[in-house]
Amino acid sequence: MTPERHVLTVTVDNEPGILAKITGLFTARGYNIDSLTVADIAVDHAVSRITMVTTGPPPVIDQIRAQLERLVPVHKVTDLTEEGPHVERELALVKVSGTGETRVEALRIADIFRAKSVDITTSSFIFELTGAPDKIDSFVGLMRELGLVEVGRSGIVGMMRGNDAA
Repeated sequence: MTPERHVLTVTVDNEPGILAKITGLFTARGYNIDSLTVADIAVDHAVSRITMVTTGPPPVIDQIRAQLERLVPVHKVTDLTEEGPHVERELALVKVSGTGETRVEALRIADIFRAKSVDITTSSFIFELTGAPDKIDSFVGLMRELGLVEVGRSGIVGMMRGNDAA
């Protein structure tokens, strides 16, 4: 079976050690987490949402979901990839150095990608870019040729389209 990329959202109690339990589950079984984001989602700070991207054949993904659902502080596990149409976004900060024509080209490409300049010096830029992971990968690839210095990425955040909640 060929490995498939899946975006999982896990709603959990916001308590110390829960992230360690979840990542430990992946580590113990040799699964990889490609992307991981965590955010508090309740007014009273009692619940958090973990969004993970992992890759594996369907039986492995099913096993991951089942094992996550057995953890006590886990309220709900949703596989956005299997549930249907969903939106994925990621935030990146991309530092590029250069002068002259290289600098002008970096600004042109940033404009095409709708990247926002959040820091400018005479020799570098830091661009802020949000979008699908492929868009960010493309932007970073182009900036690599122009003087890429550093990249910081937030990880995937995903949500079901329409009125349904994950």
